[in-house]
Order: sequence, then C-alpha cells, then structure tokens
Amino acid sequence: MAEYHQFCGLARALDLIGDRWNLLIVRELLIAERRHSELRSALPGVATNLLAERLQTLVTAGIVARREESGRKAVSYSLTPRGAELREPVLGLVRWGAATMSAGPRPDDAVQPQWVLLALEALLPSSGLEAEGTIHLRADGMDAAIHLHDGRASVSPSGPRRADALVAGPSAAILGLFARALPLAAARQRGLEIEDPAGLVRSLVS
Repeated sequence: MAEYHQFCGLARALDLIGDRWNLLIVRELLIAERRHSELRSALPGVATNLLAERLQTLVTAGIVARREESGRKAVSYSLTPRGAELREPVLGLVRWGAATMSAGPRPDDAVQPQWVLLALEALLPSSGLEAEGTIHLRADGMDAAIHLHDGRASVSPSGPRRADALVAGPSAAILGLFARALPLAAARQRGLEIEDPAGLVRSLVS
C-alpha cells in the first residue's frame, strides 16, 4: 500500500484505510460480523482476490480480527476495538454524503437493505425528540425498528413485537425519507407504505 509520508493524523489514517474498498469493508463490519462470502455478497464489484488482500491488510493493521469458526472451514471477520473506533468517522461521512442522494439511486447503483441501518444511525437525531414510540421498518425483506425514547432515536436490527407506526418499501426511498431528501408525499410516490397515526415518522423527517 502506498503511503503519504506526512506527519498528519489524516494522512496516517488514510495510510491504513484510504485504499479502495477498505472503508466499505469497515462499513459492513460495523453492521455485523461477516464471513468472507457474506462480505463478497455485500460488496458487489469487488474481486475475490482483492477482497482477500484488503482483509489481510486490515488484519495486519489491527483494524479487523480474523476468526476461524470451530469445526468448520468458514472464517469470520469482525472489527477490533481499534477498528470499532471508526464508527463515528464513518457515520460522519454517511451524514455528509446524504445530501448527494436526493435524486435516488443511479441506474448502476447497488442498493442493499443492511445499509439502511447504518445510515439511520447516522441520520436520526440523537437528542431533542418529544415523541415516544416504535416505528417498524420493512426494507426489501429486512425487518428493523426505530425506537424513540428519552428524547433520542435508536435503531434495532430486528422487527419489533409491537409498533406504533410502519414504514415499508424500497431501501432507497427509506434512506431518502430519513435523510430529509424526500418529502413524505414524494416518498409515497416512490413506493413507501407509511402508517403514522401518532405522527412519529413526521417528527423525524419534518
């Protein structure tokens, strides 16, 4: 890997994670521990040998941990504590990039539902909410929940037992809605089913 040879925190960080695919590997591992095959499926366009090379680089740098599953040939990857410290920088980049997504996905863009979870963690307000309740999310076969409690919103990767509102439909439209790039009416036109009798969804996007 080429290095910048600059005595600067940003340059040193880019020496470790600046190569193509590295931050997207980190994105996937922020969502969950992954096997090599799961990472390959989650990163359309990456060559198998390049993914293996990038993973080895991240393991050597102490950012990713490699674990051989007992009794199986499968290998799993997760973030080390040092790698997990990238959560806030990654969430900041998600917030910064959200402004570029108002037109929706381009024809050649991949869209995967698990990306919704990390994006929502970045985009939802962390304080100042008055509403209380649970929103059930259904995005391209994935069930999740947004919990509004104690003035903040948090995301759960599993569907709720009980919900006060529902947002269901294409992942891209859900991202557009909660990034405030799509008004409610436009989100419905893009295929979202929104049931919001208590105004919980509206409180997050208005």
